[in-house]
Amino acid sequence: MLDRLAGNAALKQDLAAALAADRLAHSILLVGERGCGAGFAARCLAADYLYPAGGPHAEAVLRGEDSECIAIRGEGASGQIRVERVRDAREAIQHSALSEDARGRVLFVYGAQDLNQSSANAMLKIIEEPPEGVLFLFTAASAAGVLPTIRSRCAAYTLAPVPPAECAAALRRELPRLSRDEADDLAFLYEGHIGLGLAAVRQPDTREALARAREFAALAAQGDAYRALALATRLERDKAAAGALLEQLAFVSSAALRRPGYAGVEPPRAAALLRAAGRARDALRANGNLRLTLAVFAAECCADAQSIKR
Repeated sequence: MLDRLAGNAALKQDLAAALAADRLAHSILLVGERGCGAGFAARCLAADYLYPAGGPHAEAVLRGEDSECIAIRGEGASGQIRVERVRDAREAIQHSALSEDARGRVLFVYGAQDLNQSSANAMLKIIEEPPEGVLFLFTAASAAGVLPTIRSRCAAYTLAPVPPAECAAALRRELPRLSRDEADDLAFLYEGHIGLGLAAVRQPDTREALARAREFAALAAQGDAYRALALATRLERDKAAAGALLEQLAFVSSAALRRPGYAGVEPPRAAALLRAAGRARDALRANGNLRLTLAVFAAECCADAQSIKR
């Protein structure tokens, strides 16, 4: 299943060789920025580990549905992985029966940077005395964000974005209805991060945020302060949607820096949008007033655009 992972040839070769030689470390940390496919890579590796011959069970692993796989991730407002979830996973690993056709069992920890001190300590107790046949697969956006006690006990591998052409091809394989131009645009916009491109099509909230970001960028480039303010302040009661707009606007602005005229935005204006979006995101993270933050953000974007036009 590792061959289904786009790009990252050296990583796939190393992991496949370790599997073939039965020398795969029992704890693996897969590091990659959001959208690089660390979670998908973990499921591909798990499928090859549990079911070397492939088949329906291996496909179920890729879908996150196989009974030999246990997954834990952050939850709640803090997004942290709770110690209770780690303890539940430990009980499930140690006391549940293993199916006859599986080689072992896999514990996924999605977002290892979200382990706090308590949950990390509980995880260490499993890693240091692992049940036979259990493979621990951790993912993280950055190795530096993972507590050293966990990181030091894992074999770490880094995933990279793929070239735009390969990204576009992967998007079209996953989304057959996507046109070539649409796939090329998403591959350029997200700089080879396949997962981000898929989310922009499959997830309604992300798709809507991207559409708003494109519209806002065009309005700001025209210096249309009234309509830009109206668009932004429509989100004054929805912090998540406002954050998504700012995130997608950063992608659009970055694309305009790399390709002048993208979404109707020239580089100086794109730089101004990036600065304003960054300040607004910082304000949201600091729990600033959402309505005021969006109003200031829209005004800054259009004021910068007007000064450039003069």
